[in-house]
Amino acid sequence: MGQGGSAEAPHLTLEQLNHTLARRFAQKSYTPLELYCFNSVFRSLADTESGVKYWSESTLCRFLELPDSLGVGPVMFQMSSYLGAFPFPSQAPAILTYEALLKVVTILTERYGTVIKKRKREIWTRELYRSLAIHDRGLKPDTKDTGQSKNIEPQGISGSGDKGFAIDAPEEDGEDDEDDDELVLAALESMDADEVFKHGEHSDVHHSIIPTDNFLKLVELLLLIAPIDAQESLSAFSGELTNERIESLRRSASVILSSFGVSTTQPGITYRTFDTVVSTCLPYLFNGLNPLFEHFLFARDFDLSKRKPASSSPTIEKHPVIPQPKAALEPILHEPGEILNLTILSQLSFFLKGSDLFRRLRPLYSGNTHGFSMGSFEKQSFHWRAPTILLVSGRLLDSEPSSTRERAFADSLPPKRYPSSTSFSSFSTSEDQVMTFGAYIPAQWKLTHKSCFGDSSTVLFQLSPTHDVFSASSYSEDYVYFNRPPTHPSGLGLGTPVPHQSASLHASSSTTMFRPGPVSLHLDDALEFGVFTHLAEGGGSFHPSRLPGRRGRDWQDRFEIDSLEVWGCGGDEVAEAQRKEWAFQEREAEARRRINLGTGDIDADRVEFMWEWEGFWRGHGLLGEEVEREVVRIGHGLTGGEDDESERRAAGVGVDGKTNVALARDGLRDAERSEWEWLGDAGICQHSI
Repeated sequence: MGQGGSAEAPHLTLEQLNHTLARRFAQKSYTPLELYCFNSVFRSLADTESGVKYWSESTLCRFLELPDSLGVGPVMFQMSSYLGAFPFPSQAPAILTYEALLKVVTILTERYGTVIKKRKREIWTRELYRSLAIHDRGLKPDTKDTGQSKNIEPQGISGSGDKGFAIDAPEEDGEDDEDDDELVLAALESMDADEVFKHGEHSDVHHSIIPTDNFLKLVELLLLIAPIDAQESLSAFSGELTNERIESLRRSASVILSSFGVSTTQPGITYRTFDTVVSTCLPYLFNGLNPLFEHFLFARDFDLSKRKPASSSPTIEKHPVIPQPKAALEPILHEPGEILNLTILSQLSFFLKGSDLFRRLRPLYSGNTHGFSMGSFEKQSFHWRAPTILLVSGRLLDSEPSSTRERAFADSLPPKRYPSSTSFSSFSTSEDQVMTFGAYIPAQWKLTHKSCFGDSSTVLFQLSPTHDVFSASSYSEDYVYFNRPPTHPSGLGLGTPVPHQSASLHASSSTTMFRPGPVSLHLDDALEFGVFTHLAEGGGSFHPSRLPGRRGRDWQDRFEIDSLEVWGCGGDEVAEAQRKEWAFQEREAEARRRINLGTGDIDADRVEFMWEWEGFWRGHGLLGEEVEREVVRIGHGLTGGEDDESERRAAGVGVDGKTNVALARDGLRDAERSEWEWLGDAGICQHSI
């Protein structure tokens, strides 16, 4: 008789097995307080029909505070109805009873590990795919209904049971079905009921798709809730859903959707595509669901004093179970930039850890604010002693250069042999020609005369018009470089090796052609043009793309830079260290203004200063002849051609004819900081526009 339990387990009904799994989740995955909160939340909002308490679609959407403007309620209810039937897909869609909803919360908050030992992230992601997918031939004959009530049809349940589209056979049928159902089998094994799995509870993910429209709505929601905390209300985010914010969410969601090789006109996403894209480019896509469903475990408005005391119960608390979060929360993003806003920040959190992003980013450099020059970039970014995020956006250049500067940039590169990435993109409108690239740089910025910097955690990525991530490779360590002339290649970028610098190379740097790395991003030394190169063969510092629509393709995108930003990760403590460094640099600059540090080589100093000055004027919107006239004016003063002392001092020339490069540079930096105002503390005449 002692072995009767194991012998009877396979004969348990599905309803009994569901009850057993829910009971084990309740006992092992939650604290008594969390379970009390869940019970209170469920009972206070449940509807009752035929003696069964359940949650309807409207109740779930109201509790989670899902915004109506996104239209994501039916998608979330379909997901919950499927997960409520776990581990028996034949019983989906399930009625969201107490036990079914408890299983939903346990799975989406990833608390199942205390009961089910299969805790690999990809297994959890596969179960989420099933909950979103429409199945056709994949569901094998299920076991006979064991009496679970099916006559109750809460609002929204019936619509979730449609069979959907007829799906073509998968590319490969040799997959092991048991591998596809690891989490289901592990759940059954935890109840000694794996015989049920062997007798027909299979769900083949390779005969299903996620409808494109449903997935697009879900991604919009995931972008919105990415920064949310378990004790934060979603209404705090959805209350700010202006038409502009909704449009931003849809635009980014469409970009992410394009990564799956589909557009809004195509039927859906297969499991192979879903698994490849999520694992390589969107590993944290579903992280926001965890704190969202943790809300079931925080009963903010319930008071334990209302509970009937037992004789053996301890002293009853007189305050709410979970206090309201503190009012003065730090903003998610202190101030948006021209590229980075709340939506783009959420998009970054899909492949970079949100704990390093939300409430921890500080703006360091913006080309349109500080000037498009290597000197300004260096001054604003080099003192940040923590990881940074580089973002650059611009528009594709025409195949034929339209100006002398474009032609000079084209001549510095090998002849273009590869098409633009937009030639095989799902989106082809002119608006989508804006390219946005970026990089996560874990090391402090520095000059790279001899070797690059960065490590294997460096990430190169594209944010539009397609979302793509290029992880670091161990084949080469040429991750990040920052070079000023005459070092070659001059400019900044990722993925291209810095050759050994020699005198002969310096002498020929003006005619040396730049050859980008296999997967690389390069911005020229004027921060005016950029080029992103992708060769499918790889072999460089970054792995080639693994997206279904891009795998095996070569392309090159040449673009004119519209915006360039650098954001520092690390929060207030790193920002304070940078402020101290800037203050020290200001004191040093002030001291240098009072000392003539000329080298005596007027021609050499003139060339170096004019290079910095030209970048400053271009960064403030002056192009072509206007730049040349201003540079010639300053350069004329550097040569000593004018007798007027104020002109010579404005150009950084001492009264003895020797140049004061430090004085000139500091005057230039003062001009950048004060928006074209030159102050008189260095003997510089005021020049305002």
